[in-house]
Order: sequence, then C-alpha cells, then structure tokens
Amino acid sequence: MEDLVIRDADVVDGTGADSYRADVVVDGGRIVAIVKEAAAAGCQRPAAVRELDAEGLVLSPGFIDMHAHSDLALLRDPDHSAKAAQGVTLEVLGQDGLSYAPVDDRTLAGVRRAIAGWNGPGDDVDFDWRSVGEYLDRLDRGIAVNAAYLIPQGTVRALVVGWEDRATTPAELDRMRALVAQGLEEGAVGLSSGLTYTPGMYARDAELTELCRVVARYGGYYCPHHRSYGAGALEAYEEMVALTREAGCALHLAHATMNFGVNEGRAPELLALLDRALADGADISLDTYPYTPGCTTLAALLPSWASEGGPQEVLRRLADEATAERIRHDLEVVGSDGCHGVPVDWDTVEISGVNDSALAPYVGRTVLGAARERGEEPWVTARRLLREDRLAPTILQHVGHEENVRAIMRHRVHTGGSDGILRGAKPHPRAYGTFPRYLGHYVRELGVLSLEECVAHLTGRPAARLRLPDRGLVREGYRADLVLFDPATVAAGATYDDPRALPVGIPHVLVDGCFVIEDGRRTDVLAGRAVRRTAHP
Repeated sequence: MEDLVIRDADVVDGTGADSYRADVVVDGGRIVAIVKEAAAAGCQRPAAVRELDAEGLVLSPGFIDMHAHSDLALLRDPDHSAKAAQGVTLEVLGQDGLSYAPVDDRTLAGVRRAIAGWNGPGDDVDFDWRSVGEYLDRLDRGIAVNAAYLIPQGTVRALVVGWEDRATTPAELDRMRALVAQGLEEGAVGLSSGLTYTPGMYARDAELTELCRVVARYGGYYCPHHRSYGAGALEAYEEMVALTREAGCALHLAHATMNFGVNEGRAPELLALLDRALADGADISLDTYPYTPGCTTLAALLPSWASEGGPQEVLRRLADEATAERIRHDLEVVGSDGCHGVPVDWDTVEISGVNDSALAPYVGRTVLGAARERGEEPWVTARRLLREDRLAPTILQHVGHEENVRAIMRHRVHTGGSDGILRGAKPHPRAYGTFPRYLGHYVRELGVLSLEECVAHLTGRPAARLRLPDRGLVREGYRADLVLFDPATVAAGATYDDPRALPVGIPHVLVDGCFVIEDGRRTDVLAGRAVRRTAHP
C-alpha cells in the first residue's frame, strides 16, 4: 500500500501543457504513479493508506520562490505560514549579496547590523555556523519548506576586503574566488549581488566577472540586484548581460522591474534587450513580484559614499551636521545611487517596520506625512529614524507601474519571486501574498496569463534554472512537493492594511510527500531541507 493517493485532481504539471484529470500516487516522498482519467476509464484505481478527494482542485508542483529573505525566519519560526500557506515548497535564500555565510565573527557582526531591517537583529537565533556548508547543515535539522542558497557577494567582499570602497588586490580576488568555489562545492546554487547595497556596490565589473567565471565552472547562476532600477535602469541591465556573457555564466535578474517615473511604460525596451541577448545564445531568466511598490530599508536610499566603512560609519556620518546636510543634498537634489539615481520623493516612502517600539507610531506613515505632522522637513524625520533605530527601519517605496509589471510577467523567461521581508509591523503584502495573487488576480481576474502558463512560471521554469533533476513538475519519480488549490477561489489574503493575512483557496500543501498545510491549517511537520546544487559539468 502506498502512502497517499490524490484522487480526481485536475493536474497542471508545471510544463505549460494543458491540464488533465488523474489520480496521483505518492509513496516515500515521491510521485510513484499518475493514472490519467482513472474514474472515466473504469480501470482499477490505485490503493493507498490514505485517500484525498481532490474533486474541483488543481494539483500542481509546489511553488518555488526565486527571491526570498527567509534566511533567519526559517530558523526562528518553525510555523513559517507566510510561505507554506501560499503553496511555496522551496525558497532561494542568500539574496541581494548579503546573508550570513560565509562569515567570520567580525563579518557576521557587521552583516547582522547591515540587514537587521530585512531579518531582524537575530538575537533569537543561534549562529552556530560560519561556512555555507554549515548553514545548509543547520537548515537540514528541519524547516517548514525546502531552501536553496546563493553565495552573497557582498558578504564575501566584507569577509575579504571589508566595507571600504576600493578595488581588490590580486591576493584578495584570489581569496574571494576560493570562497565562492568553496560555497558552490558545499551546495550553493549560485552567486548573488546587491549592487546598490554596501559593500557589494563597491565591486568593479572586472571583479564580478572573475567571480562569475567561478560560478560558471560549477554550473551555477549569477543573480544580481543590479546598479539601478531607476535612472539608467536599461544600462544597468545591459551591464549585467554583457558581464555574464563575458564570464560564460547563466544570468538570473532579481526582481526585474522598471521603476520610478523615468521608466513608466518602458518594460518593452527591457524585454527587447533580453530577447536580443537570448536570440544570441545568452542564458537568462528573471523573477518579479506581482505588485507595484518596492520594499527595502530606509538606509538603502543613502548614497554609497555615506555607507562606506559599514553601519557604524554610517551612523557617525548621520550624527555630523555638515555630513548629514551633504547626504540630504544627494538624496533630494542630485539623486543618490542608493535611490537609483532619482531624487527621493518622500511622499512615496512609507515606513513599514522599526526595531525600536518607541518609533512604532511612524509605521504606516510616509516620511513626508510624518514630517508635516511634526512641522519639520522630511529629511529631519528620516535622519531621526535612521539614527534612533540604528539603520533598521524598513520601507515600502511606491514607485512602480502596473503596465510594466504585467508586460514583464508575460515573458517566456519569467519566474516568480516574493522578495518578501517578513519583519516589521506592516510588511509588504508580497511576503504573504505573491503566489496566490498571481493565480487569483493575474490569472483568474485579469487573464494576463493562462493557468497552465502561470504554474509553469512558478514551478517548472524556476526548477530548470536551479538545475533540479527531480523537482518542479508533476511527474513520476519526482519529489512530492505539491500544492492543491481551488482555481475559482484562490486569492491573496494579504493587503497593505492587513499584510499578514493568509491566502484563501489553498487547502493542501505537501513537502516531500508530507502535509505541511492540511485542510487549510499548518501542521507541525518540518519536512523541509537544504536543496544543494547537484549539477557539475
């Protein structure tokens, strides 16, 4: 007797092919049989210890979140319904060039301060790892969903060079290459960068190209948050395409948006650029979230010169009146590189989270709105928040364009990524709503994608990018990472006013054949593990 048979499901298999009706049999954590049209054919139906009636439900592969910030959340929150309830069965961590391995004690302390806004300070986590392999081993003790890891280039640079804006020496570059190779040997799937975040932004293209050559040797991919999503966005995309072509490395463009007023309606120009490169043989994919606002930290908007030296140096500069005035001028008049070359509009910058509870009244307010109530200039308010919360405030930045979002999600190399920051009193709803929003809003309500196309974008296509030989499809022999959802009702529950509301219409989610969501409720199962890179030319 097999473990489970899912009866009369409408199978959308992750390839983009038309759906079909079938019984799907699961045993030992894998799909062992798919019996199409079993009831109609009158054949003997498979038996199992447990039967699940899937009448009216779609059975698809589990969704793969190609851009997740759950690096600590998976460890501190065994429930992790933020992702499990969406049908996510695999997250890709280590994003935007900053995460927690490889590190030494000094680097770890700096990274924890730098991305406290993304993941919290981490005081409730036992950092009992230093290498990539040790972090993956920590995940293997049991987590809610599976996780893959990208080596964060900014963290590698902090470990070898520090937080200074300078070129690497030959010896330093050799050590960085060795660290990237070691991380790939230990199971990382590629390399990420945050080229508007310190210290990753200080890397010259030649340095990045050399690291990408190492990634290419191991069959991994490069995932940059590139140098601008605002002024000069197309040039920044071109830079990444050229760099990876030179290195012979696969490219996956993180949260590939075209934001700010300078890019309204310009998604077709980006897609034409990518189509030319793809036609010329480039290996490119991208991910997006189905919302218009972005989400980052307030400190990320600062000019790169103000961030040199690390968090303590940033705070020192903010405390100095003359230096703070120079920062304000770059932000409000020039357009800092941290704000993508566009002068900041404080009315688009909404505070979404703070670490210091005394600053909670600012959450949900724009910087401009809070400043007006206090009778002060917006920079005065922003500076106070940065100093008093020690660079930890997170923000929503309302600078996106719906027509760009829809155009990019239709592209044949598109995949889904939440870019979800789970901390803060009022996080971006994409953290809890990305995948059901694709299925409910953009498939059922708007028809931007067909159901089969959308599922392929969220499952089979990202699994192919990750080079996973047995995930991402409903196919015999594949891992039973599966989701059952009602196509008539599936929808994101999360809104800007209630960003942690769970989705509806997703009653069952399985990881490795085990129910992590059953009848719409989170079980206590921790079936997730680290998914290590296996492809090696």
